[in-house]
Amino acid sequence: MSDSINIVVRFALYFDLMLLFGLAIFGLYSLRGKERVSGTTLNFESLLYGTSVAGVALSLAAMLLLAKAMSGVSGFMELHHHIFQMVLMGTDVGLTWMVRIAALVVAMIGVALNKRLPTLSLWIVTACGAIALATLAWTGHGAMDEGGRRYWHFISDIFHLLAAGGWLGALAAFALLLRLKSLKGEQEARMLARVLTGFELAGAVIVVILSITGVVNYLFIVGPTLDEVMLSTYGILLFLKVLLFSGMIVLATLNRFHLSPLLERSVRNGEYSVAVNALRRSMIFEFSMAVVIVCLVAWLGTLSPEMSMNAE
Repeated sequence: MSDSINIVVRFALYFDLMLLFGLAIFGLYSLRGKERVSGTTLNFESLLYGTSVAGVALSLAAMLLLAKAMSGVSGFMELHHHIFQMVLMGTDVGLTWMVRIAALVVAMIGVALNKRLPTLSLWIVTACGAIALATLAWTGHGAMDEGGRRYWHFISDIFHLLAAGGWLGALAAFALLLRLKSLKGEQEARMLARVLTGFELAGAVIVVILSITGVVNYLFIVGPTLDEVMLSTYGILLFLKVLLFSGMIVLATLNRFHLSPLLERSVRNGEYSVAVNALRRSMIFEFSMAVVIVCLVAWLGTLSPEMSMNAE
């Protein structure tokens, strides 16, 4: 039961911080001028503030679970302040947790600047979101390494997390832009076509980073072997993750070379409902795959490949 709760909290925290960073950086490279201001189609202020607050709440829940696990007590009521002090001040996870909370608080302050200084606001939230998301690397397999290997693993993990957050945030932004009530006229459809085209370079960079760091992380965790690992629970979950990631690439390629050009042509012709509906269905599938992948990541982070193989 405790493992299930831990996985659920990890999933929610990963998902939330990826959205925070991904939505903020999407606003910087895709939106222009007044499009970044609260009250527009994406309503950035409420979205970014909500994910920042949720990040703090979920981080508190994660700390409770960690303190309980490290202290060995049977119930949360048995936890005392000295246990939290030990975890926060005596472990790397505790120190990065404090950094995360500080980054999320600054992100909330940054969100408050959105109406007056939307670009500066997004820069602040993007930087703070990146820091908060990067701290999750210390809750993964990299924390088990030592010496220089440990820090190279952390670097790979951080780039993997940021790239994943960039993709998830972009998918969430596209989903919001594709809502029926968001596409009120030709101007909104033109903006959608523009940001889809603008995501092409960012999307390509994201896929390359995810692919390279995914391979590097596998080598750090498992090593250059496949046989025994693929028969374990860890290996099966990892295979599912790679399969879904491949499916997302296929859908992204379809969007890039077929649906996005179709939308551009349709907007020029003045009839874009068919193209929008096709994009909407594609984005629903892609976003659903991304959610399942984040869920698998949360689960994989609680498993050791060696222990998983022994359990089999």
